[in-house]
Amino acid sequence: MADLLYIVAGEASGDLRGAELLRPLKETCAGLRVLGAGGPRLAALADGPFLDWSEEAVVGIWEVVRKYGYFKAQLERMLAEIEATQPTALLLVDYPGFNLRLAEAAKKRFPRLKTIFYISPQVWAWNRGRIPQMARYLDLMLCIFPFEKPLYEASGLRTEFVGHPMLDSLAPLKTGVGRRENLVGLFPGSREREVKRLFPVMLEAARLLSGRHPGLRFEASAANPRVGAWMREHISARQFDPNFCPIGQDRFYTLAQEATLGMVCSGTATLEAAYFGLPMLITYKVAPLTYVAGRLLVRVPYLGMPNVLANKEIAPELLQEAASSTALARVADTLLKEPALRATQQAAFREIIAALGEPGAGARAARTVADLLKS
Repeated sequence: MADLLYIVAGEASGDLRGAELLRPLKETCAGLRVLGAGGPRLAALADGPFLDWSEEAVVGIWEVVRKYGYFKAQLERMLAEIEATQPTALLLVDYPGFNLRLAEAAKKRFPRLKTIFYISPQVWAWNRGRIPQMARYLDLMLCIFPFEKPLYEASGLRTEFVGHPMLDSLAPLKTGVGRRENLVGLFPGSREREVKRLFPVMLEAARLLSGRHPGLRFEASAANPRVGAWMREHISARQFDPNFCPIGQDRFYTLAQEATLGMVCSGTATLEAAYFGLPMLITYKVAPLTYVAGRLLVRVPYLGMPNVLANKEIAPELLQEAASSTALARVADTLLKEPALRATQQAAFREIIAALGEPGAGARAARTVADLLKS
């Protein structure tokens, strides 16, 4: 009898990463059937009813509290579906706030169910004490950073370092185009709340910079049409010339290769920008209460992943109150005036990316999952 895999990916990035694993897994495991929840890429690989679950990302304590009832209902619905379909394994892709709870609840109800987590959650940053708990309800952890493997293995949890999937997805996007010395890129994030907090600050910083560097040009990257429309409305409402900062739809990867400097929202974008060697400053703002709670929990000194991986501040971080337009302009001005500082960043970025392993993370993860299914 063929194996049945129940997969859950909670947002667009998880949908992509899950599909990169699932395609080679289905080629390796003949007859493997797939159910669960995710986005369009996973839905195209599924073998039955599949919940659209790719736009459920929430950021901040109050957003989670507000949607608690919805997430609880979805968790119970998924547990009921697991009970009805009796899958061989549960594969959870990223989205740890929900997926770890689902893994724990599923293991308690169905002890024989094999539970797998892909894109290891960054509990090393905020609660390492949770790792031994995870070892009790997870059978396999697939991690994408080399330093994570010994942390998880110390608890007895089987862990494999498969490399970073970014190396596969970004390689084809290299353009080979040189940087424009007078171009600064604004990267305010992909989530609407991030953009609304950061883009006005970045735009005002750009205005201040333009006064110091008259020939400087600016361009912003919009992750989707909705946030792009809001950014254009903001530019108009603040009476900026529309040509002062064009908004490029899906321009992140090309802009990261063309700009001489970037103001980048903390998150996955910082590591992607480092991959392309973009000199940058990192910035972030959240609701004040969320920030206070976060500082109490976080156990690493840096927020930007390039700085975390290097264990030092390669790219300046301007967070919360420090993320003012004046501060962003001041730090950007220093980086623009000092090519050596930008070159130092780029050299450090090359070392960081080299440490992430070789391309082929999805295929390696698929082989590891296939071995578990056969065991």
